[in-house]
Amino acid sequence: MSVRGIHSPERSVRRGRLTVIFFFVYGLICLALQGATRNLAAQPTPLLLDTQTRDLLHQELSGEMAKEYAIAISRFHRIQGSRGYRAAGEYVIRTLLESGFEPSDAFVESFPSDGKVVYQTWQSPSGWDIERGELRMVEPFEERLIGYPEIAMSVMTYSNAGHAKGELVWVGPGTDPEHYQGKDVQGKIVLCTGYGGDVHRLAVLEYGASAIVCYLDDERAMEFPDMLAYTGMWPRTEELDRVRFGFNITRRMGERLRGLLEAGQRVVLDATVEGIGLEPFWMDVPVAVIPGSDPDAGELVYCAHLDHPKESANDNGSGSAAMMDMAVTLKRLIDRGRLPQPRRPLRFLWVPEFYGMMAYVDAHPEMVGPALGGKTLGNINLDMVGENLEMIHTRMILTRTPASIPSVVNDVVENMAEMVTRMNIRTPRGSLSFPNIALTPYSGGSDHNIFIDRKVPGMMLGHSPDYTHHTSEDTPDKVDPVELERTEVLATAAFWYLANLDDEQGVELAYLAGAKAAERLGEATREGMRHLLTAPPEALDHAWAEVENRIQHHLEWGETAVRDVLHFNDSPPVEAAVQAQLAILEGQARTLSRGVATAARGEGAEGRSAPPLSRQEDNRVPRRLTRGPLAGGLPANRLTPERAAWYSSSQNPLRGTYAFELVNFIDGRRDITGIRDALSAEFAPVPTQAVGRFVEDLVAAGLAEWK
Repeated sequence: MSVRGIHSPERSVRRGRLTVIFFFVYGLICLALQGATRNLAAQPTPLLLDTQTRDLLHQELSGEMAKEYAIAISRFHRIQGSRGYRAAGEYVIRTLLESGFEPSDAFVESFPSDGKVVYQTWQSPSGWDIERGELRMVEPFEERLIGYPEIAMSVMTYSNAGHAKGELVWVGPGTDPEHYQGKDVQGKIVLCTGYGGDVHRLAVLEYGASAIVCYLDDERAMEFPDMLAYTGMWPRTEELDRVRFGFNITRRMGERLRGLLEAGQRVVLDATVEGIGLEPFWMDVPVAVIPGSDPDAGELVYCAHLDHPKESANDNGSGSAAMMDMAVTLKRLIDRGRLPQPRRPLRFLWVPEFYGMMAYVDAHPEMVGPALGGKTLGNINLDMVGENLEMIHTRMILTRTPASIPSVVNDVVENMAEMVTRMNIRTPRGSLSFPNIALTPYSGGSDHNIFIDRKVPGMMLGHSPDYTHHTSEDTPDKVDPVELERTEVLATAAFWYLANLDDEQGVELAYLAGAKAAERLGEATREGMRHLLTAPPEALDHAWAEVENRIQHHLEWGETAVRDVLHFNDSPPVEAAVQAQLAILEGQARTLSRGVATAARGEGAEGRSAPPLSRQEDNRVPRRLTRGPLAGGLPANRLTPERAAWYSSSQNPLRGTYAFELVNFIDGRRDITGIRDALSAEFAPVPTQAVGRFVEDLVAAGLAEWK
C-alpha cells in the first residue's frame, strides 16, 4: 500500500508546512510583480492610443460597409485555386481601385496551382471548376436530393466531372478499412459520415466505388438536421488522374437513406457532375499597400483568407470584408489629410488559406522578422471576425504569439482590445451585444502560422466557438456589423499606433511591455510551484530544476518582448526605458528563484540553488532545410509505416502546438536538450528522447540536418 494514501501525523505536518511555504513564495511573487508593475496604474488600464485618433477611427470605419462587402464575397464559390476564387479576388481589387488605390498599390500576385507544384512542404491544390451537379434517388422511388449551384457545398470540393448510377452501400464513417469488411462497394455509391477526402481515398481509390455521399453526424447536425458540412477531396499528386466525385447531403437526408438501407430496401442513386473538374490553374493573392514615409523602418502586414465555398460568410468573408473596409478607410483618411502618411508601410493580403499564404511568403524571402534579418515587424490575421455574439453564443479571441516569437505586438493588441471594450460601438442594423473579448495562448489553424515560422510576430483575431464553422449554416445573416466594426477598430488602431510610434509613446510602451512580461513571469513561476509543492521526495530535485527552467526561459522571452519595442522606436529615451525594464525583470527573476529555493529546501532539498535537470543530455544540434511551417502529416507521411505509427500512438507527447513549437525552436543553435527545455518551459515537461526522435525523423524525411 502506498504511504501517500495514509493520513499520518507526519503528512499533516507536511501539509501545514506546504501551506506556509506556498503563501511565503506567493508573497514573494506578488512583491516581484508589484516592483515590476508599479510604474503603471493598475485600474483602469491606461490606454495607448490617443483619443483623437480613436474617435476618428470609430467614426470612419464602418461595420455596415464591411457587412456589405461580406455579403458580396459570400456569393462567390471561392475554393483555393479555382476560377470562383479568382472572381472573388477580382472583386476585391476592383473595389480597392474604385476607392482610390493606384494600380501600383492594389494588384494581384498569382502562383501556379495544379496539385503538383510544391511550395516548401505544401503541395499546391489543383485548380478546379464545375458548372452543375445533381444527386437523385431512382429506387425505391424517384426523388431529387440535392444540386449545385443552388447549394454550393453539395458537390465536394475538387470533385471531377462524371456520372455514376448504382446501388447505395452504407459504410459508417468510411474512413478505416474495417468499415468495409464484408461489404462489396465495387462500382457502387458509398453512404458515409466521414470526411469526404478520407472516404474517397479508401472507398473509390482503394475499393473501386464509383462515388461517395457524405453527411454530417455530430451534435451540431442533430440540432440542425438540415445543416450540410463542407468537405473536399484534396487529392495528392499521385491521385489526380483517378479522382472521381462526391456529394455532401444533410443529416436529415442521410439518416433517411440509411433507414431505407437498414430496412432492407434496395436504394439506387444517380449522380452527375458537369464541368471542367480538376485543371491546372492559379492561386491569386490580392495585395494592397499603404506606403510609408520611411520604407526602411519596417512593415506591418494584415492578412485574411478569402477562400471557402459559397456562403461561408463569417469564415472568412468577414475577415476579408473587414480588411477591405480598413484599407479603403485608411486610404481615404490619408488622401484627405485627416491622417498623416504612416511612417511604416501597411500591407494587406487576401490569400488562399495556408497554400496561397505559403506560396506568397515563399516568393518573398524578404518577408521575415528581425530575428532573421528582415523588416516585417508584425502580422494580424483576421479569420472569422464578424460573428453575431447573440446568435452564435461566441466570443472574440485574440491569439497570442507562441514563446518561440515573443513580441510587444501582443501587449499592444491587448491594450487596444481594452480600448474597444470601453467604446460604445453601435450600428443601425447591428446587434445589441456587449464586447466579449478574450486574450488566449497561442493556437494555430490559420495563416498567422506562416508568419510565426518566419519569425514575424503573428496574432489571430477570430471567434470561438462557432457551430456554423465549415457548414451551410455560415450565412450572411449571422454576420454582425457591430462585431465587424469592433474588430476593425482594434486591428487598425494596433498597427496604426505601431506604425507611428514616437518617443513618448515608445517610453510608455516599454513600461507596459515590462509590466506584462513581469506578470507572465510570475504566473509561470506560480504554475511551476504547484508541481514543486506536490512532488514526492524522490522527484523533488527534478521538480525544482523544472521550475528554475521555467523562470529562466520566461525571463528570456519577457526580455525579448521588451526589446521588441526598439524595432519600432530605438531613440535614446526609449532605449533607456527598455534597459530599466530589463533590469526590473532580472531582479524579479532572482527574487522568484530565491523564493522557489526556499520552498524546495523546506521540502527537504539540500542545495542552495536548483540542481541540473535530471534528464538525458542530447547535444546534437539540428538545422532546418525548409522555410514555413511543415504541411500536415509531416514528418510521419515520409516515414515507413512502422516508424510513422509512433505519431498516432499514445507514446507520442508531441502533437499539435507542441510539434509546431518544436520546429520553431530549431534555430541552428539549440541542441536537442535545449529544445526540450524550451518546450517544457512553455507547456509541460516532455522527454528528451521524444524530442530527439522527432528531430531524427525530420532528418530522415529530408526536412532537417545535423549541424
